[in-house]
Amino acid sequence: MFRNSTNAASFYVMLVTTLIFSLSLATIVAAQSNTSLGTGALVSNTTGSNNTAVGFNALFSNSTGSNNTAIGVDSLVFNSTGGNNTATGLNALFSNTTGGNNTATGLNALLSNTTGNNNTATGLSALYSNTTGFNNTASGVQALVFNTTGFNNTANGLQALLHNTTGNDNTATGVQALVFNTTGSSNTASGFNALFSNTTGSGNSATGFQALLNNTTGTRNNAHGYQALLTNTTGFFNNAYGYQALLFSSTGIGNNAHGDQALVLNTTGKLRASHLENLARKV
Repeated sequence: MFRNSTNAASFYVMLVTTLIFSLSLATIVAAQSNTSLGTGALVSNTTGSNNTAVGFNALFSNSTGSNNTAIGVDSLVFNSTGGNNTATGLNALFSNTTGGNNTATGLNALLSNTTGNNNTATGLSALYSNTTGFNNTASGVQALVFNTTGFNNTANGLQALLHNTTGNDNTATGVQALVFNTTGSSNTASGFNALFSNTTGSGNSATGFQALLNNTTGTRNNAHGYQALLTNTTGFFNNAYGYQALLFSSTGIGNNAHGDQALVLNTTGKLRASHLENLARKV
């Protein structure tokens, strides 16, 4: 009977030992899929896999997040469970915790992002203030730097959409395009200083050097051409196509100007009851 008890005890000891070894082996295997180089790099990782951390404190807080790449001092330092992130540069994606599918390249790029997903920031401080905003793309120094929760924005160029905070669905291409936009949405600006002063105006489209430059709160304006609708501030439903078309119109409504300097002297002209619009075409 003593012999049987001894055999049973030995069996349970062996079983427990086997289980512990198996769990340890699984942990080792998971750990083997990670690469770390630098003091504090991936130091907190438990079950996260396929991570690469290069640099002081890179992916320092990561526990279960997987498929992350952090290259640079303090890059992805607070990431815990976020996955599929790529951070290259000092403080890139610094504050990210659970956000996923983000790419940050450059000093302080996406620094404040915590839970935002699907963002791409390329350039010094690009998308710096973004916290929970998603589906944003910023390429250029300080592009979308003040964006916090705005989403579906695209900014290409130095300080493009610089002051945007919560505006959505904006596209800015060119140096300082839509630079002062804060909460305006669904705007498209292409060209140097296009829609430069716009703050809360929405649904505007500007293509060309300084097109709709002074627009602040005007909505649903279309300006295509060098300095088209340059002076417009609060006017809406205007269409200007051509060099300096509707150049001096400031608060006009519902004007259509087609051709070089078409309706160039119009300032406050609005819809006419008989014609519904002012129409000028330069032949």
